[in-house]
Amino acid sequence: MDIFQFLTDTTGGKCLFTMLVSMVPIIELRGGLPFGVALGLPYYLAFPAAVLGNLIPAPFIIVYIRRIFELMRRYMPKLNGLVDKLEKKAHLKGQKVQKYQYLGLWIFVAIPLPGTGAWTGSLAAAFLGMRLRKALPAVVMGVLTAGCIMLALTHVGINLFSGTM
Repeated sequence: MDIFQFLTDTTGGKCLFTMLVSMVPIIELRGGLPFGVALGLPYYLAFPAAVLGNLIPAPFIIVYIRRIFELMRRYMPKLNGLVDKLEKKAHLKGQKVQKYQYLGLWIFVAIPLPGTGAWTGSLAAAFLGMRLRKALPAVVMGVLTAGCIMLALTHVGINLFSGTM
């Protein structure tokens, strides 16, 4: 059995594939959950796989992203433009979060729209100097809220396009 066949033909593989898709920036849970359901996973397996996959990078981003950016600037100066762009995005998004701190971070991550989510929320938390032990619960609550919203939208979308509504 090859890897692709494992990822698409077995329940464990589908869960792993859903987690991996949910870990990708921009796609995150918004794409991972519908992807898992489209693979044939039941909602009760697709939801935790997508949530867990979306949350895995968050603590590492909060704790290490500033150091990673410093190393990128020092050892890969050709990527300075990318680092500048990501830092600017974090600061812009951070302004929205800063007023309400952890409640703002939760709401920001919970809105399942492009430019929001665990990756950007964690990036904003890191650049606002939020501590991991306080920022991570806000990100987790935001991902769970976004997951519930996406679960409902996925269910409605499937029923709408399958003609059962």
